[in-house]
Amino acid sequence: MRSMLTAALCALLAATLLVAALVADAMLASTVVTSPAQAQTLRDQIRIVGSSTVFPFSSFVAEELGKTTSFRTPVVESTGSGGGFKLFSAGVGTETPDITNSSRRIKKSELETCYANGMTSVVEARIGFDGIAIAQNGKNPDFKVSLEQLFLAVAEKVPSKGTLVPNPFKNWKEIDPTLPDRIILIYGPPATSGTRDAFVELVMHKAVKSFPEYEQVLGKDAKDYSAIRQDQAYVPSGENDNLIVQKLVQDKNAFGIFGYSFLEENKDRLKGAVVNGVKPEPKTVSSGEYPISRSLFFYIKADHIGKVPGLKEYVDLFMSEKMIGSRGLLRRIGLIPLPKDQLEQARRNVTTLKRLDPADVK
Repeated sequence: MRSMLTAALCALLAATLLVAALVADAMLASTVVTSPAQAQTLRDQIRIVGSSTVFPFSSFVAEELGKTTSFRTPVVESTGSGGGFKLFSAGVGTETPDITNSSRRIKKSELETCYANGMTSVVEARIGFDGIAIAQNGKNPDFKVSLEQLFLAVAEKVPSKGTLVPNPFKNWKEIDPTLPDRIILIYGPPATSGTRDAFVELVMHKAVKSFPEYEQVLGKDAKDYSAIRQDQAYVPSGENDNLIVQKLVQDKNAFGIFGYSFLEENKDRLKGAVVNGVKPEPKTVSSGEYPISRSLFFYIKADHIGKVPGLKEYVDLFMSEKMIGSRGLLRRIGLIPLPKDQLEQARRNVTTLKRLDPADVK
């Protein structure tokens, strides 16, 4: 009798184990066949990467979305414009960002990579203006400098007796007797930064034209000269502009290169250099009178709209009058608004999800 009972129990245990195994197999199979599109709907939080300059504005809008709607607050990472485009352009899917911020316009090659990796549409959102500040400790006297003098302070090679030599300048006064007797120490953006790209375009590429030696030595490549010195006169300082602010507060000799918004946020501690006779101010930046002015952007992966909850609502909020209008909230933290006609065009491009064509980008 006991042996019969034992056999029955063993049979029941074996059947139970078989059923459990079949259920586990079914669950595993269900997981394996989940499509990328289905998986994408499971991510309930927007992911944003890119420019350290746009980061404060993007973060402000993200916090506002989280506070005023039922959507989760988006995750915003400061990776630099170049780093952001690299992550953004990797393809479509939950493992890739939905938006990348940029302190320069996307390059044609970057946009082509987006489409080569499966995106059907990238939408450009232009949000306002920003100047590149050459900032110093606020207790210092005013610093007046030209684009050419800035160029000579940061260029890897400089003109000398009809040729180009490694940059010998250690003191501003060595560049021009009218400049202060201060060592050249500049904390600036790294190569991945859109601010670095904009500085090269707006300072290096403009100023190099004033020195015929570059064309004599480099020929047609002279106009694109962008080599920045790699000694300790120029110190790449990562994507956290607040760290540069701290260095300027601590060291009165140092200068920092970053977006005007950080100068505005710290105007009680810092001051901007006068460049080509013009102070960095909202009016001079938006008019283009300040010579180191640029537009700010973010780029939307249209393939993710409708699949990542809150993405469309975040974009709409960012482009709203409340945020980037002439009296928008982002103006309070340093964003310089677009003129009305340019703002309306920027909004139309975004609301219609206008696809950015590589043929329209340099």
